[in-house]
Amino acid sequence: MTEIELKLEYKECEPSQGGIAVIIAAAGSSSRMSGLNKQFIKIGGIPVIARTMLCFERCDSVSKIIIAAREDDIPEIQLLADRYMISKLTDIVSGGSCRQDSVKKAFSVLDSKDKKALIHDGARPLVPDSVIKSVVSSLEKYDAVTCAVKVKDTVKRIDSDGFAVETPNRESLVAVQTPQGVDVEKYRAAMEKAGDLSLFTDDMSIMEQAGYSVMTVNGSYQNIKITTREDLAAAEAFIAGNDEE
Repeated sequence: MTEIELKLEYKECEPSQGGIAVIIAAAGSSSRMSGLNKQFIKIGGIPVIARTMLCFERCDSVSKIIIAAREDDIPEIQLLADRYMISKLTDIVSGGSCRQDSVKKAFSVLDSKDKKALIHDGARPLVPDSVIKSVVSSLEKYDAVTCAVKVKDTVKRIDSDGFAVETPNRESLVAVQTPQGVDVEKYRAAMEKAGDLSLFTDDMSIMEQAGYSVMTVNGSYQNIKITTREDLAAAEAFIAGNDEE
């Protein structure tokens, strides 16, 4: 599928009248990309952040998109939103000193009617529609939900000297992804209770710290996070495979 064809496909998508808000965290430093800003790297001819926005633009379970970004990136993200006709984008806020602080700032622009919300990594541009909807559906019953995939490799816990000390049963291990869904008010309270947000690697950890049980639903191995240059090649391969179907 060409870039022009993709734009025409999404042009017909109308903003959802119902649905849930999604916060996209895109304020990271891209420190492992050798100086490149991963949000604007093109995969399959489309910038990463634009592809991420398009995933939620076309999902009828999502009503609006809020992005937390580096202040210098905000104008370019807005230009991309206009170019790719992202009608659900309502706000772009300046991110904080860490991911969770950025999410907290984005939560400040939610409406009082937003009782539940999704949180997604800006660098996960290939999240399938079915995964988004699965998290949304489960969030109707639970206060904290994440998508996840089974760990494929054997995992070992090591000590400070690098020696393996334990081999957990991988049947009980999963690798969590985003989107993650939360009850808005309970998550706000959990963030206040958490203290130093930089100590947490994802939003479910904050909910766990506050005493909430986290429900997992099936994620997708396609839903990779663009972190290193190797991930770009994997993303290109997924896109090529999807276009051939």
